[in-house]
Amino acid sequence: MLPSSLKLSRVATATVARTARLGLTSFKLTSSSPYRLIHDGIIKSPNANPVALQMIDYALSLAKSQKTDESHAQAMLVLEQCLSSQSSENQDVVTHNSKGMVLLAMSSLLSARGSYDDAMEKLQNIQDLIPSHLDVRVAAMEALVGLNLEMGNDDTSSVLADKCLELIGKVNSDDGSEVASARAKAIKGLAELVQGNLESAEPFFQGFLDNKGCIGNAALSYGEFLHATRNFSLAKDFYQKVIQEVAKKKDFTDVRALSACNMASEEVLLAATCALGQLEVHMGNFGNAEETLTSALNRAEQLFGSRHPKVGVVLTCLALMFQHKAKQEHSSSLLIQEGLYRRAIELLKAPPLDLEVNRTMRSRMDIIALARGGYAETLCIQENRKGEGEKMKRWAEAAWRNRSLSLSEALKISDSSNRMPVLDARICRAL
Repeated sequence: MLPSSLKLSRVATATVARTARLGLTSFKLTSSSPYRLIHDGIIKSPNANPVALQMIDYALSLAKSQKTDESHAQAMLVLEQCLSSQSSENQDVVTHNSKGMVLLAMSSLLSARGSYDDAMEKLQNIQDLIPSHLDVRVAAMEALVGLNLEMGNDDTSSVLADKCLELIGKVNSDDGSEVASARAKAIKGLAELVQGNLESAEPFFQGFLDNKGCIGNAALSYGEFLHATRNFSLAKDFYQKVIQEVAKKKDFTDVRALSACNMASEEVLLAATCALGQLEVHMGNFGNAEETLTSALNRAEQLFGSRHPKVGVVLTCLALMFQHKAKQEHSSSLLIQEGLYRRAIELLKAPPLDLEVNRTMRSRMDIIALARGGYAETLCIQENRKGEGEKMKRWAEAAWRNRSLSLSEALKISDSSNRMPVLDARICRAL
């Protein structure tokens, strides 16, 4: 282990020097920088090479602090150097865990730039690291399912979720696999929720209420299931639990909390905040809803920039909130609603209205349909814009694919309905 650590340390030192020569001097190695601790042994784990963890932290911090093409390229270089420096001769768990964690980090950077195919290739490669910890492979499979759900590949997502469950079935149930087991069940449950299969999803969430392994993504997906089935009080408890727990964690400090791509902790925190805001709307607490959704909007813009599709998801939630509030309070906020819907539709990169809906349109289509459906309602109540609204409504209804709710049902809050729509900001889908 010592020679491998020394080799990685030398590579790390050379790599950071190279990034400095290439002009990335604004990223300073201060006392708060995780890279400064590379020789200090502060971050320790029996499951991975500590130097590899430091290089991962450095690369992710570099990419996120500057958010430029150059910083992204240099972050990928750091991770590629880290990966290539892992001994191919060592077949021990620590080496394979380290490789898996590097690949998870690389997939996160790639997916953040929209390179989903490349990200999924890195995640698939982790499945070949058989000696690696179960949680590493489950994190990779979870992210694969998440990316496919976001892309609208629901059948593929379901198959991958089944494979994730198979991974769990191959190990004995013990404390070490409790978190991984909950995550595997939850990602399968989420895949069923996306397709509107509430009854099929329910068995995968059984026992989650008192399950200590129900944290992070698993807890959020369970909260969304509770929310969708109108168990508002318990759903709120789980959303708040996720927000409190995830805010304290880093993705690569605990092998059991590993996550990547749209399942990474920062995206879980955003999605939980967004879901909590929607829940407040459904409970009629519009003041709390606006405050919470505004917090989610700020978080989305900080994470992704102001023009990212996930900002459009949160804006859709805000527009729906103002629409529901106006209906319930018999007030008018048409200008606010219209502005939010137009901006959301733009950021979601919606196809032109003149383009006929077809089955090749998958990514974010249910959110786009919901945004256009809500926008159509604001237009239809204006006599001089009713024709425009009707056209938009027809397009939205054709694009809506949820099996358990019609678009009109999703756009209204009914006390008689046993099903509530929930927008999942992780995967940009309506559940």
